Amino acid sequence: MLPKRRKMGRKVTVAVATLNQWALDFEGNMSRIMESILEARELGASYRTGPELEVSGYSCEDHFHESDTYLHSWEILLEIMMSPVCQNMLIDVGMPVQHRNVAYNCRVVFHNKRILLIRPKMVMCDDGNYRETRWFSSWTKERQTEDYYLPRMIASATGQHTVPIGDAVIATRDTCLGYEICEELWNPRSTHIDMSLSGVEIIVNSSGSYMQLRKAYITTDLIRNASFKAGGMYLFSNLRGCDGQRVYFNGCSAIALNGQIVARGKQFALDDVEVTTATVDLEDIRSYRLAMRSRCTVAASTPTYPRVDVDFELSHPGDLNMVPNGPLEWIYHSAEEEIALGPACWLWDYLRRSGQGGFFLPLSGGVDSSSTAIIVHSMCRQVVKSVLLGDVQVLHDIRKILADPDFTPDNPAALCNRLLVTCYMGSENSSKETRQRATTLSNQIGSYHLEINIDGAVSALLAIFNTVTGMRPLFKANGGCPRQNLALQNIQARTRMVLSYLFAQLMLWVRNRPGGLLVLGSANVDEALRGYMTKYDCSSADINPIGGISKTDLKRFLLYAKEKFNIPIVAEIVTAPPTAELEPLHGDGALAQTDEQDMGMTYAELSQFGRLRKQAYCGPYSMFCKLVSTWRDCCTPREIADKVKHFFRCYAINRHKMTVLTPAYHAESYSPDDNRFDHRPFLYRANWSWQFKCIDEELERIQSPLPPPPPSLPADDQKSVCSSNAQDSPGSGHKANSPVFFPPEGPGGGGMTSAGSAHQLNNHHGSYGGGVGGGHEALKLTKSHSSGGYSKMHSSVMGKIKDRTGVPV
Repeated sequence: MLPKRRKMGRKVTVAVATLNQWALDFEGNMSRIMESILEARELGASYRTGPELEVSGYSCEDHFHESDTYLHSWEILLEIMMSPVCQNMLIDVGMPVQHRNVAYNCRVVFHNKRILLIRPKMVMCDDGNYRETRWFSSWTKERQTEDYYLPRMIASATGQHTVPIGDAVIATRDTCLGYEICEELWNPRSTHIDMSLSGVEIIVNSSGSYMQLRKAYITTDLIRNASFKAGGMYLFSNLRGCDGQRVYFNGCSAIALNGQIVARGKQFALDDVEVTTATVDLEDIRSYRLAMRSRCTVAASTPTYPRVDVDFELSHPGDLNMVPNGPLEWIYHSAEEEIALGPACWLWDYLRRSGQGGFFLPLSGGVDSSSTAIIVHSMCRQVVKSVLLGDVQVLHDIRKILADPDFTPDNPAALCNRLLVTCYMGSENSSKETRQRATTLSNQIGSYHLEINIDGAVSALLAIFNTVTGMRPLFKANGGCPRQNLALQNIQARTRMVLSYLFAQLMLWVRNRPGGLLVLGSANVDEALRGYMTKYDCSSADINPIGGISKTDLKRFLLYAKEKFNIPIVAEIVTAPPTAELEPLHGDGALAQTDEQDMGMTYAELSQFGRLRKQAYCGPYSMFCKLVSTWRDCCTPREIADKVKHFFRCYAINRHKMTVLTPAYHAESYSPDDNRFDHRPFLYRANWSWQFKCIDEELERIQSPLPPPPPSLPADDQKSVCSSNAQDSPGSGHKANSPVFFPPEGPGGGGMTSAGSAHQLNNHHGSYGGGVGGGHEALKLTKSHSSGGYSKMHSSVMGKIKDRTGVPV
């Protein structure tokens, strides 16, 4: 009788780690990597992978030019390799590596204190917030390796002096593993197809992919498709959290098999370490591929990859009772849930790593500041939930933040009271409705609330100006010109910023606690795009959780939060007209200004402008051409031309405000943040003379000869399709908003520059209806004026564009 032979196992258990790393926090990063390896081992995994650049942290940026970053990365790798926890297990980690004086973003694969392969990234990412080619080079030698001479510290500890570096795969006794790194999955020529055809059964992707609203499905689809077309197992490991930048890494680590997701991690969580495992039968990969005859035909002639052999089996000999993972359905968060969870997690990371004791928020009772307050409340809910689930790290962090070693949070409102100070900064121009909404909201979320009046501070500053100049500015409603009106609005806004920092620095002292508070901003992405904010007002803060979110999305989020978090006052906040309350109220206490009237466009229109400008890469002419068809049911071509011109003028003269924009949570793909996402000038020729001339020429072609008019909608229907078009938009011809025209500057018709605008405003201030004895005269608009200078203007907008005194829009 023949002896029984041990059959090779077929089932493998693999682990992907989701880590919340911190740039240059080598000790903390190593601790989290080690924790993930230990957890993977305890879950029965024989292979563990992690996210991109997990050793150093992804957002080191120009620190990748420093030799220290590479030295410390090797030191951490040595500590990990030599640990008993890492023995008898195949592991790879992400770190920067220099080879022949070139820096590469690499995966380093090791087993039992021996490095098997250094696999450099082959496709860099340079779009959106990424700038990888500033620090790293791509490995361009396909299916080639070279000898990498290991640092002496590695050689002396392991006895190994060289290791292959390059485009190769790992061959164990039972299967084969290949690597992609982040962008290589997104690239049109992804290598997972070539590796699959070459017999690689497990493809591993380590990523640093950040969150944007409504984008989670893209990664999921790519992972599915990568394993569907040529079969195989695809492992996707991603970073999570704020590691030192504006972005929030998205989590969502996953494992796919033959086109189906079989395991996944969470998108938003406070966990520093999350390990996701899956057990897969390798024979399922082989049978799937064998059944695809066209795939086999191509594979038979596919060039092979260099293979690095390792005497190790991923599968278990006695695996008969191991249950493979089956397909699961991926449930995506709605955009409202993403706003509730993502910025809250980002705030938590920033707070616990900043060493501060909480947040200070100027709360106006409007949509934006209320959204910010509720996001902090959402953060508190997540902290309480994590503590109740037994997360020791979160409990340690909250006790450290509050300087209370015995505190255990069990109620979100009570925690919010200790972490968030809100303050209504009223003035003589503030309405009782906004004051009441702010107070009610603070009571419902639990914040520590203050009410102050800023009139004394504003009067003191104006008294200084009066003492020096002998003049006192007046609001437009009291006979002042646009420049005076603008200055009086700005001094209120900037006073609030100064007071915010004063209270943020001292409120914990008042409450007998150490430390200070982070000042939160609450300007949304649309206001940043339009420049509808005062430079150095309450938009200038330490961080801004809603700075990458549109006004329309924030309103949807508030309605979601009203039900989810039981905050009834939100219904009033959402329906109230957005207003800065910087001008005197009418005699009956009614509002004298609203944001959309001041801006000359609705927030819905502004979002559309933003998406076309950034996502569709439209200049003024292209934007006009696209909107002619998109808005044909609610606007005439002339009205669209005026709207587009108005937007680009406002954008140009306010772009400078992006240079001091508060660091904001990145959420929207049309963000105007010029720090790294939207690299455009901040000094423009604001009349866009050539571009606007092209619009006018196209307008003439559209209108002459005039085509047959399309069937018109009833007036009520038109109003619903394009809200506020008649009353808010430049060029609408509404009687209450007489257009204003400016003659070109000089013989060339070049329009007004900011330098010359103050003099011209002084000469023409009567045309605004704001100067003494002004009236509402409008200059005639000729074709040359329309093409080369400032064209049709909206009188209600004059003086509302802050920080460019005298520049009309």
